[in-house]
Amino acid sequence: MAGRIPRQFIDDLLNRVDIVDVVDSRVALKKKGKEYVACCPFHGEKTPSFTVSQQKQFYHCFGCGAHGTALSFIMEYERLDFVDAVETLAADYQIEVPRESAGSPQNQDDKLALYEQLQKAAELYAAELKGSKRAIDYLKKRGLSGEIAKTFEIGYSPDNWDFILKKLGHSPGQIKHLLKAGLLIEKSASKQYDRFRDRIMFPIRDRRGRVIGFGGRILDQGEPKYLNSPETPVFHKGTELYGLYEARQAVRNLERIVIVEGYMDVMALAQHGVPYAVATLGTATSTEQISRLFRIVPELVFCYDGDAAGKKAAWRALENSLPVLHDGVQARFLFLPDGEDPDSLIRQEGQQAFEERLQSATPLSDFMLDHLSESLDLNSIDGRARLSDLAKPLIGKLSSGIFKDLLSQQLAQRVGLSSQHMQQHIPHNEPAAVSRPSKKPGRYDIQITPIRLAIALLIQYPELCREHELPEELKQLDIPGLQLLHNLHQTIISSQSFQPSAILERWRGQPDEGAINKLMLMDIPGSDNAEQRKQAFGDAIHHLLQQYKKQRIDTLLSKGQLDADEKAELSQLYQP
Repeated sequence: MAGRIPRQFIDDLLNRVDIVDVVDSRVALKKKGKEYVACCPFHGEKTPSFTVSQQKQFYHCFGCGAHGTALSFIMEYERLDFVDAVETLAADYQIEVPRESAGSPQNQDDKLALYEQLQKAAELYAAELKGSKRAIDYLKKRGLSGEIAKTFEIGYSPDNWDFILKKLGHSPGQIKHLLKAGLLIEKSASKQYDRFRDRIMFPIRDRRGRVIGFGGRILDQGEPKYLNSPETPVFHKGTELYGLYEARQAVRNLERIVIVEGYMDVMALAQHGVPYAVATLGTATSTEQISRLFRIVPELVFCYDGDAAGKKAAWRALENSLPVLHDGVQARFLFLPDGEDPDSLIRQEGQQAFEERLQSATPLSDFMLDHLSESLDLNSIDGRARLSDLAKPLIGKLSSGIFKDLLSQQLAQRVGLSSQHMQQHIPHNEPAAVSRPSKKPGRYDIQITPIRLAIALLIQYPELCREHELPEELKQLDIPGLQLLHNLHQTIISSQSFQPSAILERWRGQPDEGAINKLMLMDIPGSDNAEQRKQAFGDAIHHLLQQYKKQRIDTLLSKGQLDADEKAELSQLYQP
């Protein structure tokens, strides 16, 4: 099994990445002085209190207190554990993550084994497709090219009960992993069989391109027509989206994502020049999926059939969108002509016409109010009052902002009230109040002492270690923080890590992590100037030495009788 990620690799990764790029690719940053600012992605706010320091490679929100390195941001923003965050950040920079031979935690090893078996299964299915004229003819009949099938790594599971079992289940341990990965079904303790048989296989990938599950489409008659992998330790269909990885690979800077209902729709759109479509995995589009997509693009277009089932699916998508809509993003709805789906329509009309449909798709606000008004008589007072009653709770789910205000105005116009009067009846869905320090964003007030100053300078400017040794005498000084100062100095020298974020990650989960994060935020006067910060560090060390001398003098004087060596030491200590 793969082992733990080497500490040196994490240092090198953080030395290579720029936190501004990492954050800005997910949250739009604006330059302000030496730092970058944005409204915090971790709590609702109107005035930006989220700052990113390029020099420190550190972010901090002065509203909710969120802070950390590029890795911390990935963990919190993408909701990943530490290992997955390292691998996600490395994948962004196309770096392979090495593993040490020592064993990693068992659950992580289990996940790695599942990824391995799922990838092997995808390769086997892809190889089987090449030899199955029947499966190839089906894909040709559906209009899919060999190139697009290769891009999405489409495969075929033969009509056998034990194809995967025989190919990959060579030991009890492997069979166990195949069962966990959802590739096998267990009939009894001694009897297992393949879950997917005689199906076109669509590998489902996570954000890093790893195969985490499959969708299988029956070739002929049979039920179910589409069969998805079950929930597994690596596959959760309510959070994943088919085609998202491929879309991000195809378009470097995505601005829009189209959400469709089927795998074939995703591939047909990609084949005909719209490579930014994704599909849910047999379920309604969830709030978590929508939130995830809004972290990637500012615009979502939900594409559904124009029949009753399509309108019902669209309404569920609208309801699930409301809690995560905010200023700067938009959701729209495209309803297709009767009897058409994205697959058939783009083949008939072509890319340009289909994208014109996307461009003119119905805004969420219009769809919501039109849908609620369908069975109402807006010429009557009762009808307008009923529209207001239906719409207000939905608008109340929106966070405060311009979009909410404009939607309230639009409702007011339809029911014939003033905007001000309507606002009084809209419920509020504000995040919990956050106590904010009364200080200028980007600064953190900490009482400066010599030990805090020395530690803060080392954290923020690790290269100072190259020019300053710590005197041996300081090891005997008995004050809080002295041991941390020595440990920091030793770690920086031994690891040759001169990036502040790499130093912070060395203390992740350690008792001093809180103190180090706090001192990273300390505003050090004059530290922008290299000579001044060198002088400040030297002065802090000198002050600590003076403290040591005073402590040692007090200790010697308290003894009363001194031997010759102690008298000589005392005389030396009194010298300036």
